[in-house]
Amino acid sequence: MTTNGPSPSTPPGARPLARRSLAVCALIGAAVMAAVDEIVFHQILRWHHFYDRSTPGIGLLSDGLLHTGELLALVAGLTLYADLRRRGVLAPAHAVAGLFLGLGAFQLFDGVVDHKLLRLHQIRYGVDVTPYDWAWNIAGVLLLLAGAVLTVRADRRRTP
Repeated sequence: MTTNGPSPSTPPGARPLARRSLAVCALIGAAVMAAVDEIVFHQILRWHHFYDRSTPGIGLLSDGLLHTGELLALVAGLTLYADLRRRGVLAPAHAVAGLFLGLGAFQLFDGVVDHKLLRLHQIRYGVDVTPYDWAWNIAGVLLLLAGAVLTVRADRRRTP
């Protein structure tokens, strides 16, 4: 996620768009983490479906809808990212920070809202889920903290 400077279509004096770079890459990060969750835990390990409170067919349908959503978010994010690069206004440090914020936000949202509040599914069935919940949510918090630290550093570098 780096840029080689302004493109020929960039107006003279164009400045990197830090907040937009952060937001675009947060969208990409959330989509990537959704894909990792869906591929690893739903398909490869077959621990759960996105919605496990119905029939297996509905579980598969919910996985397909999650996969569709994550792909749409990823395509939208990458299109916006490409536009930032094309215009020469990508702020690389903010982009990396946004990626971590998106990864962590999805992870923590899934762990708290989907698993505990809405009870759409658990990480795993037939075992004590406590260690899984702790690991899942701590990983999300660590990713968010990394994103926050990277955001502060990027903001400090940008401010003269």
